[in-house]
Amino acid sequence: MNKRILDGCGWAVSEVGFGAWAIGSGWGEVPEKDALDALRKALDEGMNFIDTADVYGDGRSEKLISKVLKERREQVIVATKAGRRLSPHSAEGYNQKNLTVFVERSLQNLNVETLDLLQLHCPPWEVYYRPETFEILDNMVSEGKIRYYGVSVEKVEEGLKAIEYPGVRSVQIIFNLFRQRPAELFFQECIKKNVAVIARVPLASGLLTGKMTSETEFSHDDHRFFNREGRSFDRGETFAGVDYKRGLEAVERLKEIQPEGYTMAQFALKWILMFPQVTTVIPGAKNASQAIENARTSILPPLTEEVMAEVDEIYEDFVYDDVHHLW
Repeated sequence: MNKRILDGCGWAVSEVGFGAWAIGSGWGEVPEKDALDALRKALDEGMNFIDTADVYGDGRSEKLISKVLKERREQVIVATKAGRRLSPHSAEGYNQKNLTVFVERSLQNLNVETLDLLQLHCPPWEVYYRPETFEILDNMVSEGKIRYYGVSVEKVEEGLKAIEYPGVRSVQIIFNLFRQRPAELFFQECIKKNVAVIARVPLASGLLTGKMTSETEFSHDDHRFFNREGRSFDRGETFAGVDYKRGLEAVERLKEIQPEGYTMAQFALKWILMFPQVTTVIPGAKNASQAIENARTSILPPLTEEVMAEVDEIYEDFVYDDVHHLW
């Protein structure tokens, strides 16, 4: 597994990390055994960066991670998120009292004394204009509750505003074959500010695995069933905001240029890793085989300039007009 430096923190992290949303909730049923096997195999394959959140299964994801890490000796960085437990989810809720409660709960779920990396969980845009929220996080660092903090954002503009705060060490943002806008300006600004980039939703909710069809059905507790129009949270989180039918058509075109020796999922992940500004990419895995497939992307050869150019053409033809300006 290749490593990259998580800027601002100094950690050498696996360039393919483990996204732990799917083992928490929102992706249909994932038996505990499968979830634990996925985590164990990810670590066996060299992943040392796990991303989770306090709302993934109402703490289930964090507790599963804690259970596996008790068994291991290697050092693993765990990034969690806070804020989405608020109801209503308002900027005013990102205050000292609530953030303290959220952090203490994650400390308990993960069974640690200090959180490695705490990320504000896609907060309302007004939060980025509230310096007092970031002062609270600075104080938590001083108190030893968290080592570092960052943000998870929906829009490029939110990320650009967030990195104006010197304490922000990382930005987690959707970046994949269907969501390419961060590469235009945002990545370069992160380099200037020494801020790490964590690429999330890398497989567009599984659409970029190439395994879905127009006949694929999703259970009612799967966000790919209930959130396509943004009923529960930002619709850009589901299929990266791409119309499902249009996305399937784009995937068929991508399959035509899929390099030999790659699965479609590995092709999508490797495309992200072709951008050196990306610190780590965090695909989810619901079982051990998916974790292995994701991890082994790291050792596959780079994509050619010809393939990268063809990807750009497919993006322009199928996605750009509908998606690029929105996030």
